[in-house]
Amino acid sequence: MVTRESFLLRTSPEVLNALRRWARDELRSVNSQVEYLLRAALKDAGRLPPPDDES
Repeated sequence: MVTRESFLLRTSPEVLNALRRWARDELRSVNSQVEYLLRAALKDAGRLPPPDDES
């Protein structure tokens, strides 16, 4: 089972509203959208370790 960590993110109202619109367009929650974007950026930068095979 994947463990989850939580943290507080402070951002401007403009950024939050843009995230809300984007998440709605992608049928995701804001939290899921932020995680999706962070994972994509980390992967592109080569900073996200490959997932463990759990098969």
